[in-house]
Formats: sequence, structure tokens, C-alpha cells
Amino acid sequence: MTLFKPTFLHVWMTLSLQTDKINISVSDGFLVLIWIGHRRSVTDVGMGQVVQRRHGFLVLIWIGDRRSSCTERTMGLSTNFEDLTDRRLLKQVHDNVHGNIYLEPISLKFIDTEEFQRLRELKQLGLSNMVYPGAVHSRFEHSLGVYWLAGKAVDTIKTCQGLELGIERSDIKLVKLAGLLHDVGHGPFSHMFEKEFLPRVFNGLTWSHEDMSVKMVDHIVDEHNIDIDPDSLTKVKQMIIASSEHGSTENMKEKKFLYDIVANGRNGIDVDKFDYIVRDSRACGLGCNFHFERLMESMQVMGDEICYRAKDYLTIHKLFATRADLHRTVYTHAKVKAIELMVVDALLKANDSLDIATSIHQPAEFWKLDDTILKIIEISNTQELKEARDIIQRIRRRELYQFCNEFSVPKDKMEHFKTITPQDIICSQKTGGVTLEEEDIVVSNVKIDLTRGRNNPLQSIKFFKDYGSDEVFSIQDDRISHLLPAFYQDMIVRVYSKKPELVEAVSEAFENFQLKTFGKKAQVHSTPDSKKQRRR
Repeated sequence: MTLFKPTFLHVWMTLSLQTDKINISVSDGFLVLIWIGHRRSVTDVGMGQVVQRRHGFLVLIWIGDRRSSCTERTMGLSTNFEDLTDRRLLKQVHDNVHGNIYLEPISLKFIDTEEFQRLRELKQLGLSNMVYPGAVHSRFEHSLGVYWLAGKAVDTIKTCQGLELGIERSDIKLVKLAGLLHDVGHGPFSHMFEKEFLPRVFNGLTWSHEDMSVKMVDHIVDEHNIDIDPDSLTKVKQMIIASSEHGSTENMKEKKFLYDIVANGRNGIDVDKFDYIVRDSRACGLGCNFHFERLMESMQVMGDEICYRAKDYLTIHKLFATRADLHRTVYTHAKVKAIELMVVDALLKANDSLDIATSIHQPAEFWKLDDTILKIIEISNTQELKEARDIIQRIRRRELYQFCNEFSVPKDKMEHFKTITPQDIICSQKTGGVTLEEEDIVVSNVKIDLTRGRNNPLQSIKFFKDYGSDEVFSIQDDRISHLLPAFYQDMIVRVYSKKPELVEAVSEAFENFQLKTFGKKAQVHSTPDSKKQRRR
């Protein structure tokens, strides 16, 4: 390997100080130069030469064996190429959020299977497109986005702390693979399937799509004879469930930070959220004031955990606040929930005939279940599916369960709050009027928080003062902006009438329940008269 003359290095470094980007084309080789600035660590990129100054620049030079070109953003620490990977082996896909995404051969082996392609038939936001027509993106494109961001995240860490942390190319590939496969076990209609449908079928069964993803990964490997060593496969699966109840980094002996990139159970900051917050906001036509790039470019591993600069705490808070806002305005929109409740009822009535719920026990059957189950019910002619078919027809004709009213549980009642049921509302109705039955009412209890219940999520995050500092600390409530909320959880109780002619009776019973429970009406306003007078 022949190095360029020092004079050329000096000229390039001078140019990089004067411009944000520099394009380099080499006819007989491949030249990569990365300027880090005042970071402490040395980059380790396999074949190469490293030049380091204690308080100055870090420059890496690598000469490849093919004609190519690359673009480096000197201050952004990002690369537009796959490190030491022949581009001829990569597949390029253009994503509407992240631009060009390059898929490696091992990833393509998983992608080009019927089990993974199923994600095309799972809408990322479930039934939200019934209210936000643009929300038709799928878990397929979300999975590609998480794959790409997972690679970017570990690449950034490797660029700055590669030798110090012992990050290898295999680590990058495994993290990216976990990002790609993290939702392969997801059920239809977003989280409605596991949070609303399955518990009613199996009397409170706790089933998670993360656990199912692990089973699906094993199934795909076995079914398609994918060549991946058992240790690597185990790591991928552990990365997928790292934030679930069954996942933990406590048993990991080294490189625990790698398990926080895709699904972060320690502080909730992960590339899964980075992708869906931006993607969902764009699809719904909403503005997104959160920019994950700032966090991606400044994160640093300290004490085997990903930490962030203290001055970025407002950006981190914006991450959690934007997520909560999406939950309130999109994911749990009152009309969206009404449609979800109807779909749950339809699936329950069709379950015995179609064995929908039992598919969760067998990956070989589960991959056949997706959002098209509604169309299967809708076009069927069997008498067994008539009730389910009628409910779906009501959805198509916009004859939805009628939203009557809602209230937020008072702060002083949150700690001992118990889920409100239709029976609670029935018991609060006045005598002498319309007699309500339990099957006339649906109650939705919606919890929205900043990922840490009633606690401030910033307290779970480790911060550092600046690069070069070894001190790690958390930020307490009394040390953050007073403009930020002092309470971090909201519990919203909504009541729906299945029949429009019962809206007035249900609304009155709901108001009586509030008076009995809280001594006052907790709802913002009474149900509009136009709704009360509505008839079929």
C-alpha cells in the first residue's frame, strides 16, 4: 500500500476546513478520508492507515482496488458507502424518508422470503388511514428504515470509538439484522391485535410481537436454510427483545450498548423510534420538529452505555414529547379507536370459524395472518361469518360506534386508578329512562406517557458535559426547563355507544359515573346535542 505525500494530506485538511463537503474520485483506487475534530479515539477500519494528534485531527486513509468515488461530510461523521463491502453485492432501495438504502447479502436472504414480505401487508399505523388517508405505509418500509438507521448508529460509534470499544464489522451486521427483523412477528392492525384482541380471546394473555419476532426469525432460518452461526443468531434475537419484559442486558458480558440501538430497554432512545416518529408524521401530513440526526451524530459510549451531551436534553425531551403527541392525535384518535373497537368485535365473531388467534402458537401459520383478514371476512358467503361481515360493512359505510365523551383521570386519582368497564357505566344510569345493556357500550382506557410511566424519562438517560469529559450524570426534574411538563402520564377514558339512538342515554350515564367517582364532571364539556339527537 502506498500513501499519498504529506503535502496532499495537508491540502485536503485545509479544504475540509473551508467547505462542508468534498467529493473525491480516484480512477485506480478508492480514497476515504474522515476528519473527526477533537474526539479522543482512534478509528479502526480494518485495512488502513491512521494518523492521530492528541488534541487535533484524526484522519484515515484507505486505498481500495476498484474505481469509485465517495462523498464525506467532514463535520457530520456520516458516510455514503458500505465500509469495505463490495457495492456489487449490495442492493439499492430508495426510501422516501432516508434516501438510498443499501441491503447486504445476509439481509437479502431474510427479506426475500414470504415471511418477511408479509410485512408489506401490515400497515404501520393499522387503521389510522381511515382518518389520516396518507397513513398507508407498511411495516416493510419501516423495517428497512430501522435497518439503515441501526447501521448508521453503530457506524458513528465505531468511527469515534472503534478501537476503544472493540467494535467489529460483524457487530455492525448483527445490529442491522436486528433492526431489519425486529417487527417480523408483528400482528395485524398495529398494536390492536396484541393489546385488544388477544387478551379478550385468551382471558388476559400477555403476548408480545417481540417474542413472536424471535420465533419467526428461527422459523425463517430453518425454513429457508439461511447460513448464520448460532451465536450470531442468538445475539440478533437478544437485540430484538432487549426492551421487552423478557429482554435484559444484565447477562451480557460485553458490548451491552449494542443491545440498546434497536430496542432500548434502559432509557427508551432507539432507532426504532427515530424511524417511526419521522415516517408516521410525514405520512399523516403532520410537522415533525424532532431531528434524530443531532442525537445520532453526538452520542458516545461511556460505561458500556450510550450517553448524550447535556446540552441535547431538550432534543431528547422533544423525542418523547413528539411520540406522545402522535399517540394522542393519531394512534389513539377517537375515531381511530372507534374503528379499532369495531374490528376487534368483528375478529372475535370470526375467530371460531377462521381460527385467527390460534395462529400465534405456530410461526408456520402466523405468517399467513395480515391485514387482509378483513377482506377475507367481507367477501365470504358463509353464515358463520355474517355477524362479523355486518360489522365490517358498517365500517365501510361509516356507520361507526358513536363517540359520546371522554375525560382525563385527575392527577390525584392516577395512582389508584382501575380500568373502567361498560358495567361501571351501566350501574350509573338513572332509572326511568332507556335501559342500557352492557353490550350497548364500549369503554376505551387509553394511557399515554413519555415511555417511563409517571416518571421523567430524562432521569433514565446518562449525559456527559462535553467530549473529553469522563463524568456521567442524569438530569433531575428541578434542573430542567420549567416550561417542560411536571407530569408525564395521561389516562384518558372514552365511552362509545354502539347504536346512535343510545348516545344520549350513554352520555348521561357517563356523566353520572364521573359525579359518583370524582364528585364532579371531569369531562371538558357535555356531549353535543346534535349527537344526542342522532338517529339511525
